[in-house]
Amino acid sequence: MTDTTKPLALVTGVGPGTGAALVRRFVEGGYRVAMLARDADRLAALEQEIPDTIAVACDASDAAALERAVADVGLPKVVVHNAVGGALGTFMDIEPETLQRNFDINTMALFHLARLTSPAMVDAGEGALIVTGNTSAQRGKAGFAGFAPTKAAQRILAESLARDLGPKGVHVAYLIIDAAIDVPWQRELQPTKPDDFFISPKSIAAEVFHLAHQPRDAWSFLAEVRPFHEPW
Repeated sequence: MTDTTKPLALVTGVGPGTGAALVRRFVEGGYRVAMLARDADRLAALEQEIPDTIAVACDASDAAALERAVADVGLPKVVVHNAVGGALGTFMDIEPETLQRNFDINTMALFHLARLTSPAMVDAGEGALIVTGNTSAQRGKAGFAGFAPTKAAQRILAESLARDLGPKGVHVAYLIIDAAIDVPWQRELQPTKPDDFFISPKSIAAEVFHLAHQPRDAWSFLAEVRPFHEPW
């Protein structure tokens, strides 16, 4: 059972790392949280573990599925678009369908989420839409041709949303995560790195929560987090 008197947050891309940490942080902050991801079993397990959560199996690249999900859970006060589609390879390595799918997850899902949820925020005069990004949103390396263009488009769309919705009382922010996130597969890729090489999902979630609750006279749009020794 969830406490329907609490404000609703909606988080896409709820995996075992950043997504789950975001859910926990918003629940700790007094929200009930709608958790969206494709893995229904993982969501069901989280729903049992974390109070005031709602599991919604949903592919963020499917506009109709997003619409059904929002209709099912109700209108949120905060949306966190954390779902991500990624691929490594040059433009000759990546299939066009991969780039298209990543665009649908990273950019078009944000577009649809904003259209589905921001009108009620505008009517209420408050709300927040936070997007998790990375440095691929700012530069196109050769091996990121199937990924970086979609994150750059996502960042620019978020900026357009911020300029439109900000004067109407809705805070839009884009968080660039310039780090390897501390999840098992990253540890396996870089087994010799020390603990402080990685950024913890909990730290990312704390910054997202902070962005969603900045005072109205000091809103950020573009924010960045990185470990203290990360070159940039």
